[in-house]
Amino acid sequence: MEALRLDWAGGAPRLRPSEAMARQGLVTTVSSRAGTAAVVGWVGSARDRAAGARGLLDDSGRPGAAPPVPAGDYAAVLVCRDRILLMRDEQARIPLFFRQSGGRVSAVSTSVRCLGSATELDPRYFCRYLTGNLAQPHSDLTPFAGVRRVLGGEVVELSLTGQLRSRTLRPARRATGLPEPTADGACLGEAAQELRLALESAVGRRMGTTTACHVSGGTDSTSVALLAARLLAEERGGAGDLVLLAGRFSRGELAAERPYLDVAMEAIRRHTPAARAVMVDADDVADFDDFQHHAGDADEPSAHAFRAPFWARLHAAAAELDCDTLLTGCGADPVVDANPYHLHRLARTGRLRQMTEQARAWAAGSERGLRDIVHAYVVQPAFPLAAERITALRRGGTVLGGLGTFNRPGWLRPGFARAHGYRDAGIAESRFVYGRKPEQSLYAAANYVAAPDPLSWQRARRDGFFLSHPFLDPEVVATMSRLPAAAAFRPGRPKAVLREAMADLLPAPIRGRALKVPFNDLYARGLRTHGDELIALCRSARHPLITEMFDVETLCRAVREAQLGLGDSYSWDRVNSSLALVAWLERLDRRSGAPGAAVPVSAGS
Repeated sequence: MEALRLDWAGGAPRLRPSEAMARQGLVTTVSSRAGTAAVVGWVGSARDRAAGARGLLDDSGRPGAAPPVPAGDYAAVLVCRDRILLMRDEQARIPLFFRQSGGRVSAVSTSVRCLGSATELDPRYFCRYLTGNLAQPHSDLTPFAGVRRVLGGEVVELSLTGQLRSRTLRPARRATGLPEPTADGACLGEAAQELRLALESAVGRRMGTTTACHVSGGTDSTSVALLAARLLAEERGGAGDLVLLAGRFSRGELAAERPYLDVAMEAIRRHTPAARAVMVDADDVADFDDFQHHAGDADEPSAHAFRAPFWARLHAAAAELDCDTLLTGCGADPVVDANPYHLHRLARTGRLRQMTEQARAWAAGSERGLRDIVHAYVVQPAFPLAAERITALRRGGTVLGGLGTFNRPGWLRPGFARAHGYRDAGIAESRFVYGRKPEQSLYAAANYVAAPDPLSWQRARRDGFFLSHPFLDPEVVATMSRLPAAAAFRPGRPKAVLREAMADLLPAPIRGRALKVPFNDLYARGLRTHGDELIALCRSARHPLITEMFDVETLCRAVREAQLGLGDSYSWDRVNSSLALVAWLERLDRRSGAPGAAVPVSAGS
């Protein structure tokens, strides 16, 4: 989807935002003496998008200026008096790409498809994509040769004629000053207070005129919706509306969430009685419904396309009510729970006795064995590829047996993997996921786990809003990452800091629950219903890269094993991403690369 485009006519830059998306408020264009900026999304505050875009232009447009990247959910192109800047916020929810040849950029767009050619694909990208669900957003490779991705928090500087000058990662500008680092003896109450302030600020920045909140009955989504309701209640004159959006199940495992959902809705509406509760019946939804559409029409392959039917149902309900932003609780699990990779830090700094004591406490609190804890959070981060190979040998016998995050799946042909750098891609991916300090890399990786975002981008022009994730706000992440393990970990009480931070708002049944029903039922039902269709899709595929890349029959056996419940979440993710790639390649030639209606914008004088 092309929300904006930059190209050159007669040697002069021409910036063209989408007229349709500008009318919806999804693209904001401002001009000043510094130049012209087109911002997709919002900078600073979702409610005052023009002021945020103007501030971005004024701060970045000054000669020699290199300010931190401000908070927000945006991709921006700034045509200044002496240079052109391409940038994205640190969360990187909205894409931005550029076509480059010989050191010169010839076009910039939010749509990789509009810049690339279906006949010139980059096989290295597909190896990187197939290493895991985190591979796309933090790699500058794209499916198309010569097209590169602007990374999250990156600023790309071009000359006015399109010559590439520099690519730099800049730290995010925090919306508020963070407290001083907490001492090792910090208590839970102090940590909770810091998280509450950061989360309130993150929710407040993301609220629009009509804000929808996804409510599932869990701690995370209920916390976001409660804070949004509280903030609206404190505003004078009713400055905004609130929509409470929920998927309702009356049968299957997810029906057990209904009592918690009802309690959450009641608690939220006590703060804002005018909030509209929209219960979307989802009994007939299954993963992989209309899979070829959701996976095949995306701008680039989406590993989470299998879950799109459920989210699309909720998006449609929010769009009917003219919501201009939709808040979710996505990302909370790794961010606000205690950080288990703290054990790795103790091990690598030689504090083995302390590591063993804490690992025992972790094992008791999570009802897992000590060996499992040490393997997952000490050994695996230190030797990720070797640990996966050993696990695969021990659990072999099926296609999915022992298949982890980085191992080459059995259906990826060895010749293709060797020729196009799968091993190097796996090493790069493992370094990103764990890094030299896994306890910090956890937060960077968590930023790219929020599944519905590719769907949000694909549907934005139709829906009129983007998703936003307060728990992945840089300020919230920074607050949690600086807390010592002692302040966050409570055996048997996950997300202890969040529960304490929201103690005055969360209803007791939700505050006290330790487990939430996963969406495994939707996945199992989807495979039962659509397994034969997925296998037929693979066997009938005609794109030459599919048979060059995959042993199709082995991939089909993997689908059959997943239907039978074999494997685990890691191996299922590998199957899902491969199926999405097959669907995407099959529909690649059927899509038009023509941009939508746009209005030319010239640089400021």
